[in-house]
Order: sequence, then C-alpha cells, then structure tokens
Amino acid sequence: MFGYARRVKISARQLLDDLLDPDSFVSWDRPPVEVAAAPEYRVELRAAAARAGVDESVLTGEGLLRGRRVAVVACEFGFLAGSIGVAAAERVVTAVERATELGLPLLASPTSGGTRMQEGTVAFVQMVKIAGAVAAHKAAGHPYLVYLRDPTMGGVFASWGSLGHMTFAQPGALIGFLGPRVYEALYGHPFPEGVQTAENLYRSGVIDGVLPVPLFRRIAHRVLNVVCGKDFPADLDDVVAAHPARPAFGSDYVAAESNSSAWRSVLISRKPDRPGIRQLLRRATDRVPLSGTGQGEADRTVVHALARFHGRSCVVFGHDRAGQTRENTMGPAALREARRSMQLAAELRLPLVLVIDTAGASLSREAEERGLAPEIARCLADLVMLDTPTVSVLLGQGTGGGALALLPADRVLAAGHAWLAPLPPEGASAIVYRDTAHAAELAATQRIRARDLHADGIVDRIVGEHPDAAAEPTAFAHRMVGAIAETLDELRAGAPAELRAARRSRYRRLGLVTEVSSNTPGHVVDGSGNRFYGRNGDLQ
Repeated sequence: MFGYARRVKISARQLLDDLLDPDSFVSWDRPPVEVAAAPEYRVELRAAAARAGVDESVLTGEGLLRGRRVAVVACEFGFLAGSIGVAAAERVVTAVERATELGLPLLASPTSGGTRMQEGTVAFVQMVKIAGAVAAHKAAGHPYLVYLRDPTMGGVFASWGSLGHMTFAQPGALIGFLGPRVYEALYGHPFPEGVQTAENLYRSGVIDGVLPVPLFRRIAHRVLNVVCGKDFPADLDDVVAAHPARPAFGSDYVAAESNSSAWRSVLISRKPDRPGIRQLLRRATDRVPLSGTGQGEADRTVVHALARFHGRSCVVFGHDRAGQTRENTMGPAALREARRSMQLAAELRLPLVLVIDTAGASLSREAEERGLAPEIARCLADLVMLDTPTVSVLLGQGTGGGALALLPADRVLAAGHAWLAPLPPEGASAIVYRDTAHAAELAATQRIRARDLHADGIVDRIVGEHPDAAAEPTAFAHRMVGAIAETLDELRAGAPAELRAARRSRYRRLGLVTEVSSNTPGHVVDGSGNRFYGRNGDLQ
C-alpha cells in the first residue's frame, strides 16, 4: 500500500473535506483554555491564528463517513507547526473523552513538529493525558484509527500518533521521533536519508499502509463495517447453492478419508497449488490487511486482516503458503504479529480466526537470539486466556511450535488432508531411526492426520476435500469459509469468561483416557452438511 514519495502538506480543513461526507462536519471546539504565557508568546499565538485561520493547532468534532457517525481529531500544521501545548492537549483529550462517552469510532490525524517548546516541560507531559484518554477509549471497545500526515514527529508520534488499532500514513510523509534538524545539531552530521519516511515505516512493520486521504476514507469505511457493523449472517444454504461446482457428498468420502494414509495426506498438503489463507480471504468481504507488529518488525510468511466471512466480522491471522520457502520460514516476528492480532481482537471485541499452514518455524541463529521459543510460549498463554471467541483452522501442514502456537482455540477445524505434528515426519524419523526412510511409518503411528486428530479430541470438525483441495480450490475455499462462519455463529452467544473457562478445561483434559460409548456422536462435515461420527464424541 505504498509507492508515493512527494511530500505535500494537507491542512486540517482539507483533510476533513476529503475524509468526511460533504457538509457533515460539526465542530466540538470551544475557545482554547488560558495558559500561562509571556507577552512575546501571546503575540506569537495571535500571529499563528491569523496565518492559519484557526485558533489552535488542533480541530475536533464529528461528522459522517459514508453515512456512519465518527469523531475526528486533526492537527493543523500551519499553527505553530502543529505543536501541542496545554490548550491543544486539553482540546484533544476533551474530544477523545466525548467520543468515548458517545460510543463513537475515533479517527485521529496528527501532523506536528512535536510538543510546544514555548511552554516547556508542562507541554511535554501533556502527551501522558492524551495517551491515557486514548487508552480509555480503546478499553471501552471503540475503534481508534490513525492517519499520519506530513510531518508527524516527536512526542506526538510517540504518544497518540502510535496508539491506533490500525495506523496509515500520507505518501511521502516525514514520520519519526527525533527531528533531523535536532539530530544534526546534536551529533554533527545528517540523519540517514530515507529512514523517517512513511514508506520505510510500512516496510519495517511500524504502520499498516501508505495511502492518500481518499483511499484512507475507503479503508476506514471497511474497518468500521467490520468493527461497528452488526453481523448479518447470510443463509449458508443459499451460499452453498450459489456454488454448484461443489462436489456432491457420498458415502465414499468417509471410506476414502478413513483409508487414506497419513503419509498421503502429508504429500497432498505439500502441493504447491493447494489453496491457502489468501484463497479464504478472497471469499471474505470488507477485507482490510494489517502489516507488521507495529513495533518495527514484519514477517512476510504470515497474513493478518480484518474481514467478514458471510457477514460475520472477525480478525484473521495465519500462515501464508505463498510467502514460505525452504529458506524463508516463519520467525519470531511472525508470532509477535500473531499476538498483535490477538490483542486487536480482544480490544475490538471481535472473534479471532487463526489459520495454520506451515512447514515449520525458522531454524536459525537469528530466530533463537530473537526469542522464537518464548514467543511460542506467549502465544499459547495468550490464546488460552483470550477474552474473545477463537477458531483455529488447520488448513494444510501443521509442523512444530509454529503450528502449535496458533492451535489453542474454542473450536478447531481441519481440512481433510491437514495434519499436525511436533516435527515433519522426516524429522521424526531422523530422531527415532537416524534416517528419513521411516517417515511414512511415523506419520501413521504419531496419529497426525485430521481424522486421528478428530478422534483424539484435538480437532472438532473436518471439512472434506474431493479428492484434495488443490483439485477443487474454489469449492473447497467456499466450504471452509462456510464452516468458519457456522462456527462463529455457534460461539457468538458465549460470554468471554465462559469461553475462557471452557477453553482451559478443554486443553486440561486433552489426552486423558475416558470411557466413551461407540455410539457417542462426534462429527466430520463435508460440503453437504452431513455428519459422521468419531469415537471420542462431539466436542461442539
């Protein structure tokens, strides 16, 4: 989402005109509060107001964005370089608190040189109360979206400019903490060129995208559709009927799956043309991709986004088959991105859908030194305790800790030929037999295939492949998306505390041997919705 470089100043008024529906903006601003100021500074304030045509460096209010009511906070760089002093900070905080009280989404667009030097330290510490107000707004479950304009520097970027659930920036914008002029004065040489740019911060995983205001308007609309729009579950039977290419179900499905070897499933899961997470997202609406951890890391072996599956809003995160190679496998940053998605889902009160499809985590010095194992542990702990419904989808390969990190969920779905194992079968064979010739044998004895995982209570539901997903990518993707949507429906009524308790109980008893009647229903689901029975019962 970038590709622009020319720096252009956008005034607050221009931003509001381009962002909001015509004539919908209503100002919330009152005259700025009085602050202690020397006579020279008062003269400077009056001159700034005359030049900029506004009474402070911030404009606040509300308006409509494609008909949806939103609160807005926008800096005006023409007023003392958009700097934030006590009066400007009070205006920002008052607007944020009002947005929280009214339950409105908040769109903030800073452009600032930082805090106001004329007011000294007292202006500097205003960032604390602004950050606190934004945190309270987010804690109340309301969206906070940020659009950084050229330039956004210093304490503004280091506080409310960096707290967005999603953060985008103006093409070519200068964005950073320490200003280049200050850096050169302090250190005697210029700051490295190209570092403090919107495009570089996007590449580095600090922000989610770089786009002009009209495109940000469209993206913000999509975000609010997902986060604020009510679920409108489509009739899944109608969705199925709309895709007649879906193969019919027959009794041979269970027999075929039952007789299919674990090793055959492993080989099928490795087909390069097998559909992955991107094919699932193509069947979603209101897709909004996220990028990176927000903390300066990005791993292109994973994908995360906001989306709606058949009208059900969710946060989606998972392994990307298209981004993985033998040399490029998921590292610690991918798991930190996963944890960002978990936090986002919890803050926005959205279900979380996790997609497992990985040949394994990175085996490298860098992965070890940057904390791969601790990140796996944190993902496991976070997921078990997450206060929002969770669905894990075992889509293809499920190797090692990188797969396990995305597994703990309220419900686990699996493609017919998906599998989950502590190592690829070849690796397990190398440990047990000191060769790779026994890989197929170990794949069977370790019970890694979807049908065995279902019988052992690890997987709740299997979505069939006819004969494998690569042979019917569109039909399979529709079936899987339909299964995800149905599962989200099942979880909607659960209170967070109840879901969390049930999730902990589920994994607490996993692997324990219990007496189960052979007639106890579990189920495997294919495209037609028919149920078949597994030996350990229906965990749903």
